[in-house]
Amino acid sequence: MGDMANNSVAYGGVKYTIKDSNHGDFGITLEELRTLMELRAADALHKIQECYGDVYGICTRLKTSPNEGLSGNPADIERRAAVFGKNFIPPKKPKTFLQLVWEALQDVTLIILEIAAIISLGLSFYQPPGGNEALCGTVSVGEEEDEGETGWIEGAAILLSVVCVVLVTAFNDWSKEKQFRGLQSRIEQEQKFTVIRGGQVIQIPVADIVVGDIAQVKYGKYTHLFYCHLCNLLFVC
Repeated sequence: MGDMANNSVAYGGVKYTIKDSNHGDFGITLEELRTLMELRAADALHKIQECYGDVYGICTRLKTSPNEGLSGNPADIERRAAVFGKNFIPPKKPKTFLQLVWEALQDVTLIILEIAAIISLGLSFYQPPGGNEALCGTVSVGEEEDEGETGWIEGAAILLSVVCVVLVTAFNDWSKEKQFRGLQSRIEQEQKFTVIRGGQVIQIPVADIVVGDIAQVKYGKYTHLFYCHLCNLLFVC
């Protein structure tokens, strides 16, 4: 594309002028690109022709070449990422272990068991007034005391079972989510995309693609970006 510092560049014999703006010295803003990407088919073509002339005009405003792509200068790449953002969607914040515990506690069966355990514990410690007289001597005092001392075990056992089930469920969910995120991160790091930088066809991680990159698209290739068609190339915007 030649010297990117020049304010005018010619493509196909047509000279375009880069208008100075406060958007990182590019002739097009992030909001304009978003608006353009929301349009489809004839509407997008009309918008491009009306505001930018053609795709080459957009290339000029973004200081990139449709033939040689970006220069590949690290400072330029960082500046584009800072102005227009990175081609990366931050992953959703993972749930904490306590959140997973709370979700496990919402199981209907466990809720019923919790209620039954609480009722059982409450009854084991409850002494009705005049209870000793109601026995009418059919139960000895020693047997009554033994029953009162061990009555809480059933409720406690139910609660302990619920706690074990909840902790195991929460740990399994936490472990699965951790493994899934690790696998997803590994896949994202291994994904490469073919772009043109400095006139050379190279492969870079998908997250390293920036606005202004010219990307080659092959049949069956999944695109991880918004784009404008330029023959058999993608102009990343």
